[in-house]
Amino acid sequence: MTIATDVAAALAIHGGPKAIERPPEDLFRWPIVMPEDEAAVLDVLRRGAMSGTDVTQAFEKEFAAWFGVEHALAHPNGTAALHAALFAVGVGQGDEVICPSITYWASATQALNLGASLQFCDVDPVTLNIDPADFERRITPRTKAVVVVHYTGYPCEMDRILAIARPRGIKVIEDVSHAHGARYHGKLVGTLGDVAGMSLMSGKSLAAGEAGMLITHDRAIFERAVAWGHYERMSAGTKYFSGEPFITDPALLRFAGIPLGGFKNRLNQMSAALGRGQLRHYAGRMAEIDRAMNAFWDAWEALGLPGITAHRPPRDSGLTMGGWYNPLARYDAAAFHGTTVEAFCAALNAEGFRCTPGANKPMHAHPLFHEADVYHAGKPTNLAHANRDLRMPAGSLPSAEAANARVFGIPWFKHHRPEEIGAYVAALAKVARAALEGRLSA
Repeated sequence: MTIATDVAAALAIHGGPKAIERPPEDLFRWPIVMPEDEAAVLDVLRRGAMSGTDVTQAFEKEFAAWFGVEHALAHPNGTAALHAALFAVGVGQGDEVICPSITYWASATQALNLGASLQFCDVDPVTLNIDPADFERRITPRTKAVVVVHYTGYPCEMDRILAIARPRGIKVIEDVSHAHGARYHGKLVGTLGDVAGMSLMSGKSLAAGEAGMLITHDRAIFERAVAWGHYERMSAGTKYFSGEPFITDPALLRFAGIPLGGFKNRLNQMSAALGRGQLRHYAGRMAEIDRAMNAFWDAWEALGLPGITAHRPPRDSGLTMGGWYNPLARYDAAAFHGTTVEAFCAALNAEGFRCTPGANKPMHAHPLFHEADVYHAGKPTNLAHANRDLRMPAGSLPSAEAANARVFGIPWFKHHRPEEIGAYVAALAKVARAALEGRLSA
């Protein structure tokens, strides 16, 4: 890989030439839609089968086989899949669900709709994943479940989390929305806890347009998820792909015909058709992304410049990043004379290097969890069924509160093209050297 940069050139943000004049759009375009995908979607449309389940059940069967789990259940989005997972493990009124503060709101906010409360915990300052020690500190007799988020594809410390949760009877829900295909010591994330939910929206590394999936080894959890939002699968005689009925539990069959949650979680089959094609090619495409992203970081590390480090597992750690959804760089402002990550990213964007400062904002600081009385209970919804005040003031979760000043999003390469990737490494080096020399204002 050739890394060519004029170290003396003025930054583009200061009027100098851009390092990347015309980014190759297909280096980033996603998902890759082939004629076979279009034909599969059109077949559903022309048959008028959008609200059926034949294609969806085929997708579920293939999805379960790829993950190596017993059960997969499609949903219209990842939020619905995670909502069903929370219900299926028994979360209800008065329970507490622990969730890392740095994640997308859909990871666990649905617990409020089940009458439960959210207890946020801190994240590891390096991985940005849930801090197992802080998770353990926040367990109470009311803790029913923990949601672990494999943030931007970086696998969580599942051995430690499971060792804390299992003896206490705490259910472990994995949010795999960022980490399709990521591995933890050889095992696919999403297969380690009690149940997993994930988004398959068009921006994710495994994309099905707008969709979600729940996976589990546990038949009872699966049946409760079906009963929660798939009324048409509850009827007597409706068969699962194994040949068994979807619901075998008499306590659930008693309510056949109306979903327990009052939700209709059926997936539009045009998304199921697209998802089947994407899944068929995903292993190869994921490997290409992994090769490209690691090539970027290997080339950067070879330059030996301080202040910017890769957000990826160490070599030989036994962890892989899967499809590298929303990749990040770690940023040390002190190495750049206090230049903020916002100023650094502004300079990078001026060079044609697409990036965004920060990550998800800490949820524990959001006014929704401090003030919003969504259901007119006379108190904030997160406290409506709690036995104490769960609001967290500034300073409660220091790593989460500092996270956005310490990371920025980087280009998500979909193809391993060393020369094109090298131009992005050169652009990063151009701005980093200027910042190291004090030529980039804070």
